[in-house]
Amino acid sequence: MNKDELKGKAENLKGRVKEAIGALTGDKHKEGEGLLDRVRGAVREKLGKGKAEASRDVSHVDDDDT
Repeated sequence: MNKDELKGKAENLKGRVKEAIGALTGDKHKEGEGLLDRVRGAVREKLGKGKAEASRDVSHVDDDDT
């Protein structure tokens, strides 16, 4: 797991908490912020996974060339 994946997971969790607080208090603005944080976190996590996969693919190709 790389830092983008880790930060994405953390941002996703933060968003879930904000969403829950917003839902409990009836604060639609806070709920919307939470949803936005969750989406940002999911995107960052996917980006991190893509980077890791691309890195593995490149290193695998380099290994085959030797």
